[in-house]
Amino acid sequence: MALWTALAMAIITGCTGNTQNRPSGSREPLAMPVPAFSGREAFTFLVKQTDFGPRNPNSAGHEACLSYLVTTLRTFADTVRLQTFSHPGYGGETLILNNVVASFRPADTRRMLLCAHWDTRPRAEQDREKSRQDKPILGANDGASGVAVLLELASLLKTAPPPIGVDIVLFDGEDYGMRGDLQEYFLGSRHFAKNRPSDYVPRFGILLDMVGDRYLEIPKEQNSVRFAPDIVDLVWNTARELGIAEFVAQVDFAVEDDHLPLNEAGIKTIDIIDFNYPDHTNRFWHTHEDTPENCSPESLQAVGTVITHVVYKQRP
Repeated sequence: MALWTALAMAIITGCTGNTQNRPSGSREPLAMPVPAFSGREAFTFLVKQTDFGPRNPNSAGHEACLSYLVTTLRTFADTVRLQTFSHPGYGGETLILNNVVASFRPADTRRMLLCAHWDTRPRAEQDREKSRQDKPILGANDGASGVAVLLELASLLKTAPPPIGVDIVLFDGEDYGMRGDLQEYFLGSRHFAKNRPSDYVPRFGILLDMVGDRYLEIPKEQNSVRFAPDIVDLVWNTARELGIAEFVAQVDFAVEDDHLPLNEAGIKTIDIIDFNYPDHTNRFWHTHEDTPENCSPESLQAVGTVITHVVYKQRP
């Protein structure tokens, strides 16, 4: 991408002290100070979500958590709006779904998108206890963790406005579908992509999903490398420069997630996800063991620190 090439050349020139081609009296834009991300505060946001219980669509926990998310983001963001829509569910039910869109510097046409899903799965089909497989899960990692990072980041964006516009979008209905029925997943991101304004073209997007695992190890996701290799490089290089070893260099699974509808709509987006929860056995995923005890502030700290640096190192 030409922008990143130009920035790289500017950095190289600055490091070598070569100023002969710089116009007299010119000033390069100063990098903004990067505020400190708190994994402990983010973990508080994670636990608060799980205190509402499962947040599967049409449940009491879903309704209560939505109110909490909107109220919390309104204390931080310049604008907060809901994208409310309905979707036919299984068994004749009608799902009432809400994407939460919080914007910082809303008038700035130079923007980036940060997103996560806030709903939780209405069934635990992977649980070892068959009698509990039809019960909704708590979703501490698969749902609350990405949202927790973005809520803590929103608090930083309030006190230290970012160099460009930032949109935080919390998608609903990501995890509704039954196994193998891919059309009933990603409901919120599909709706957002289809109904976004025609002139909404952020520089890139970053999706956070399952980032709270106590044994965090985040490889490069295959679809992200395919759709947005430069953004993958930006994020993983930032992690390397910060010495955050939880971001590993290898390319691993191709994950079907909310970033796919965004990329298909022309919004270049990567997925930051540790699908091995807690390890290669993946025994906590879509089970009743997806609880805060299996997540950690340190994992949220690692991810949040990287994303914070990516945001504040953007150039207008």
